[in-house]
Amino acid sequence: MGRAIRTEDDAARSTAAHAERTCASCGRRMPANAGPETKWCSDACRRHKVDDTDRHLERTIDALLDARAATSTICPSDAARAIGGDTWRDLMEPARRAARRMVARGEVEITQGGSVVDPSTAKGPIRIRRPR
Repeated sequence: MGRAIRTEDDAARSTAAHAERTCASCGRRMPANAGPETKWCSDACRRHKVDDTDRHLERTIDALLDARAATSTICPSDAARAIGGDTWRDLMEPARRAARRMVARGEVEITQGGSVVDPSTAKGPIRIRRPR
């Protein structure tokens, strides 16, 4: 049996679908070698998955953005502090992961220096805002 012949449209759809796939846990783009049914970018993300704290951080980010002007931004530390108390620093990476998952769903944007950045590659301080 021969290989199926793909049209340019088929190739474009496949590329677009693959480019938009993100890890269900950390929100980063999936690696190029990940299969079409893969949900996690790594074994660590597969083990961690999404727990109640992650969902709580997403709701907190939503609430903080709703409480501010439409043009305002928040820092992931705002969400971490809101639910973490004295141990808020332990929630910084989970807050960044929550923001990346929200970006993948189109709910927020991540910025650095006022410009929207790719959440999969952003390093250093970030801000979260509603899409404009």
